[in-house]
Parts: sequence; C-alpha cells; structure tokens
Amino acid sequence: MRTIDLNADMGEYADDAQRDIEKALMPLVTSCSIACGGHAGTAETMCVTARLAKQHNVRTGAHPSYPDREGFGRRPVALSAEELRLSLTLQVEALKGVLALEALPLSHVKSHGALYNDAAQDIALARVVASVSIGTTLVGPAGSALEAAAKEAGLSFAAEGFVDRLYLASGALSPRSEPGAILADLDARAAQALAIAKGEQLRARDGDLVVRADTLCIHSDSPGAVETAAAVRKALDGAGITIRPFA
Repeated sequence: MRTIDLNADMGEYADDAQRDIEKALMPLVTSCSIACGGHAGTAETMCVTARLAKQHNVRTGAHPSYPDREGFGRRPVALSAEELRLSLTLQVEALKGVLALEALPLSHVKSHGALYNDAAQDIALARVVASVSIGTTLVGPAGSALEAAAKEAGLSFAAEGFVDRLYLASGALSPRSEPGAILADLDARAAQALAIAKGEQLRARDGDLVVRADTLCIHSDSPGAVETAAAVRKALDGAGITIRPFA
C-alpha cells in the first residue's frame, strides 16, 4: 500500500489573513514545520501554531533558517559553521520550549529557503543542520547532501517533494525568478503530487524525472494553498494512496 505525508511550512504569517489561511490548512495536512525565529516566527506565533497542530493531531517540526528576517531567509548568509550552528540551535530550542508547554514532541527538522537549498548541495552545511536535528527526522530532497548527513549522524530521513514548484531534470527546483517556477493551476499541482506519490515520471522544465518522496510540501504562503491541499488530498484518495505522517 502506498502512503505519503502532506506537510506545510507554517507560523510564517505577518497578518490575520495568513493566520486564517493556516487555520484552514492545518486540518488538511499531516505534519507541519513551524518557523522559529530565523526568517519568521515569534514565541506567540509558535504557540498559536503548535496549539492548532495539537488540535488536529498534526505532527510538529522545526523550520529554522539563516538568521535573515529582512530577506525572509531566501538569501544566503555568510556565517561560520559555529555561528550557523548557534543560530539554528537557538531557533530549534525555542520551538522545543513552546512544544513542551503543549506536551508535543519535536518530530522533524526542515530547514527553510536558502539554507534548505544550500544544505542540499553542501555537505558541510548539511552536517550543521543535522547536528541540531538529533532525535528527530531530517527532511530534505532525495539524494541530497542533507540525506547523506542524516545517514552519517544516524538520523531518520524523509525525502520531500513539492507539489507547487516546477522541477529541473536534475531534481533541483526551477529558480523562483524563472517564469513558470510556481505551478499556479490546481489541476497541475494535484497531478504533480499524484505522480510523485506514485513514483511516476513528471514533466520538468528541461526534461522528465522521477521524484522520490516520503512527504509532499504545500507552501502555506502560496496563493491557493488551502485549495491546493484539498485538491491533492482528493487526487491521492482517488488513487488509493494513504495520507499519513512519515514514519
């Protein structure tokens, strides 16, 4: 029986409208990664998001990033390994403290934005991310440096696929600056989610590829996030694929 997890990056909102979107999205996913101060997130938003996850029995993970709130964590930041480890540790530990108040465990660590992309390619960065993820599952692209670092550290690893992003044949995501990098059509998003979950080929910008994934990401700050989650669930259910948290 095929199974897949649906995850969303959450706790990144700066206004009530985004808060309402996350509130509607939470019941549709099985795990969430909570912004914990690097690119977004405060003690209050972490607490609100954790409580919402608990209400809907959604697994909670950390979503740390380069310390870059101004750039929303989407720019590389030049830090030494120790400076980055300290920043990530403070972020993850801040979320752990909030989760402890709600009697929730930290399920996983998924880095955000530029750090996610950089650590997927740079084993030294990936090892730093892995070092602050002990006792959890590390989330990242299949076959990446993050997967290698997880194996080195004896961590569980969950390979992640994206339902709303155009891929390159190499397995990398098409840069956001490129036309069509964000899949806008709901049917296209659902079709890509289904192809990934079934291990089938999907169309990339420059060819075809198969994306290995244990979890599918729905970006909560992308237009139509709630509608996307509903469409993806419908497509997966229709194909007999069980939606549940990654092991």
